[in-house]
Amino acid sequence: MNPIQTAMTQAAKLIQNAYEAAAAAGDLPQAEVRPVQIEIPKDLRNGDYASGFAMQNAKLFGMPPRKAAEVLLAHMDWNGSCFASAEIAGPGFLNLRLSHRWFEEVLEGIVGMGADYGRTKAQQPEKVMVEFVSANPTGPMHMGNARGGVLGDCLAEVLSRAGHQVTREFYVNDAGNQIDKFAVSLDARYRQLILGEDAEAFPEDGYHGADIRKLAQLFRQEKGDEPLALPEKDRREALARVGLEQNIPAMKADLERYLIHYDQWFLESSLHQSGYVADTVEQLQKNGYTYEKDGALWLSTSFLLEKMYRAEGKTSEEIEKLELKDDVLRRANGFYTYFAADIAYHRNKFEQRGFDRVINVWGADHHGHVARLKCALDALGLDGAHRLEIVLMQLVQLVRDGQPVKMSKRTGNAIALHDLLEEVSVDAARFFFNSRSAASPIEFDLGLAVRQDSENPVYYVQYAHARIKSILKALHQDGVNTEITSADLTLLTQPAELDLIRELSRLPEEIRLAAVQRDPSRLNRYAAQTATAFHKFYTECRIRESAPALRDARILLCGCAAAVIENTLSCFGVSAPDHM
Repeated sequence: MNPIQTAMTQAAKLIQNAYEAAAAAGDLPQAEVRPVQIEIPKDLRNGDYASGFAMQNAKLFGMPPRKAAEVLLAHMDWNGSCFASAEIAGPGFLNLRLSHRWFEEVLEGIVGMGADYGRTKAQQPEKVMVEFVSANPTGPMHMGNARGGVLGDCLAEVLSRAGHQVTREFYVNDAGNQIDKFAVSLDARYRQLILGEDAEAFPEDGYHGADIRKLAQLFRQEKGDEPLALPEKDRREALARVGLEQNIPAMKADLERYLIHYDQWFLESSLHQSGYVADTVEQLQKNGYTYEKDGALWLSTSFLLEKMYRAEGKTSEEIEKLELKDDVLRRANGFYTYFAADIAYHRNKFEQRGFDRVINVWGADHHGHVARLKCALDALGLDGAHRLEIVLMQLVQLVRDGQPVKMSKRTGNAIALHDLLEEVSVDAARFFFNSRSAASPIEFDLGLAVRQDSENPVYYVQYAHARIKSILKALHQDGVNTEITSADLTLLTQPAELDLIRELSRLPEEIRLAAVQRDPSRLNRYAAQTATAFHKFYTECRIRESAPALRDARILLCGCAAAVIENTLSCFGVSAPDHM
């Protein structure tokens, strides 16, 4: 059910049918007319829906646009449509007005669908993977991970509600350089525990966080001092193994607390152990896109990028300015690079697991990697240019009392996700991190997030839901039936009532657009607008004092508003409390 799309489809059909009837009657010429375009005016004085069809086709009609609009209006047949009337405005706009029956059907649909209201069927359903967070398991998750977690989870949810088959995945980088650095950092702290800090210099580029010291202490508690005598390679492998055994479950626990549940945790190490990375590189070799240089195996990335950019219409001068470079797949020492593993991982998504589309939520600092990965997948015949999408996420700035809160992962001063959730609620964190599109930086005001007033957007929306529940509870305590599933909805004629119903009608379309635009933050704005529409309705339209039939209709409207607010908040994992 999508009342907005239903109305727009019917409006277009109404005008198209009117043209065909006018042409058949000889009032307008037969012609290859431009398709009917429908828009929703910002000002309802211009109708509920509008079209410039008469103006767009005026030359074909051979008459002034306003005259053509008059002819079209004369041939409109309202039977079977959700519209009651239309008028001509300006140079020839057709402004259509909804029938009251449309408003009634919106509420009947909400009552009938309940928690499923907002879900729709996609015209072309896809099997979609959304991979997000995928933080290195070398330390606690920080603010970037916190934002990426919400954006990815909310995007997956709106895609699901828009009719797609969605899988959420976390890619665990448990191999490669970051794990080597993790092992070196743990080894240095372990040796310092035994030999003294002055006896062992800590690597400048190591991980300096307090969590590394704790893991080293845990390792020593479990293994004692004996590993000090092991070969360095074996000791570091043992340290990394113990560290990962602690960190990965901790990451899972933090994310579960954050209400993020993955369908799959995929280990990078499994790609190496299975030989899939080597097989993928071999396939690139067979396809003729690699060469050897200085003992290493390289991917002809520059050639592939140039080919992709030319297909996109870039000129030779534009491409030359990009200073394209090739990438190493296998180092001279025989080890495969992270890029090679990443290509194999995405090949696995498309080729082995059959996803139609893969969407990754990455930090903005990964922007240089996007085109390179897409063209590598093109080289494997997987159409990465179109099937792989990267949502680049801008930075988070934490603010307290108007002052920035400094964060530095390297020095160990980063505010971890679990620390944030000790200070603000999960609801507040999820709402605030979803309040802007991924392309926009976000300022997270720690003070605002805990305020209990209308300035706090999550409180404002939740309060609207709680207010409705409180109203209904009070009526029920006075003996009024509030479990109403049908009423005389023709009585709902006040502007505030109809405006609220218009807002409620938008949820399925907002979810659809959030999925199409890859921007679930639309739903934050929609939730606030719906809350505002309810507060206005309640201020202007009395419930308890109304005649029984009107009272019941307004009670049903209240219940629908509560359901829509709850359904909207559930899209981004925020609760809808019954009292506050």
